[in-house]
Amino acid sequence: MILHRYFARRYIMAFLGTLGIFFAMLTMIDFVEQARRFGGTTGIGELLAVSMLNAPAQLYEILPLIVIISGIALFLGLARSSELVVTRAAGRSALAALIAPVVVTLLLGVAAVALINPLVAATTRAYEARTDSLKGEERVITLSDDGLWLRQGDSEAQTVIRAKSSNLDGTVLREASFLTFDTEGRPRERVEASLAELQTGHWLLRGVKRWPLSAENPETAAERLPQMTLASSLTATQIRDSFGDPAAISVWKLPGFIDRLQAAGFTARRHQVFLQTELAQPAFLTAMLLIGAGFTMRHQRGGRVGVMVLGAILLSFGVYFLRNFAQILGENGQIPPALAAWAPPVAAILSSLGLLLHLEDG
Repeated sequence: MILHRYFARRYIMAFLGTLGIFFAMLTMIDFVEQARRFGGTTGIGELLAVSMLNAPAQLYEILPLIVIISGIALFLGLARSSELVVTRAAGRSALAALIAPVVVTLLLGVAAVALINPLVAATTRAYEARTDSLKGEERVITLSDDGLWLRQGDSEAQTVIRAKSSNLDGTVLREASFLTFDTEGRPRERVEASLAELQTGHWLLRGVKRWPLSAENPETAAERLPQMTLASSLTATQIRDSFGDPAAISVWKLPGFIDRLQAAGFTARRHQVFLQTELAQPAFLTAMLLIGAGFTMRHQRGGRVGVMVLGAILLSFGVYFLRNFAQILGENGQIPPALAAWAPPVAAILSSLGLLLHLEDG
């Protein structure tokens, strides 16, 4: 256990050092980018706050890269100091020396999914809200338990829309209600429609009942129409983009959001793939560590060090690309979400273990 604790401590120190370096680099680069985008409209304090809100999401995105660099740093250090040679001479195999780093990586992966993911989701939402505010934009769609909510408006009026369900891209609403407010926030008109279809520049409503709320008795003044048009500034692209990135939703809340998304008539395949990918994150991080171990655990001689490190980095990028490609296939419905998320890390783990066994016993 003393040896395992020693390896675990060395790996944690390498991980924290790598994490700190990437945090400083990403924050500085993002600060420069935010200054370029919003430097003329806000101060340094606001720019720094926006960069700090974006940093957790960026670090979470490159967590596999941080893990493999930490693993390479650990095993190169152990190999150069001949500690791995001494470990083998004491009767411990290379696989036994991997137990502590693998356990630490699994724990890091579980903590990342269970604890860091909700933090990243919260900071991502805050970052999007800050940047939308700086750009003068607003979120136009929201999902809740009682249906789909949208907002549209211009300099003359604002309209809140609620619908029980919609088609896949939100351009056809069923059992829709339109409540229009004037520039002073007073309700001006209410329209109920059995079906609302978004066309260029307007909604085409069918099965309509219309209440003029400025009348003394709106119910008496209400009228029924077979169809009518209502001006709109929304587009299908705006509606789709308003769902945002699944990363802005905590993994604990994602199953409920998927249910609401499907109940509203939208496809939830992208969110299902993202959920499975998050659940597979500990396995993927373990695969990254094993790839680094497979290339750098042997005693290094001469110029082979650079070649082995380069091979580990290139292979890890290949596995990362394979996972992203599988995610695209899953989001397009070509393969099941669970297969898209779990196949790449499982294949990488088995391949890395095969390489380690070959180098040790082959």
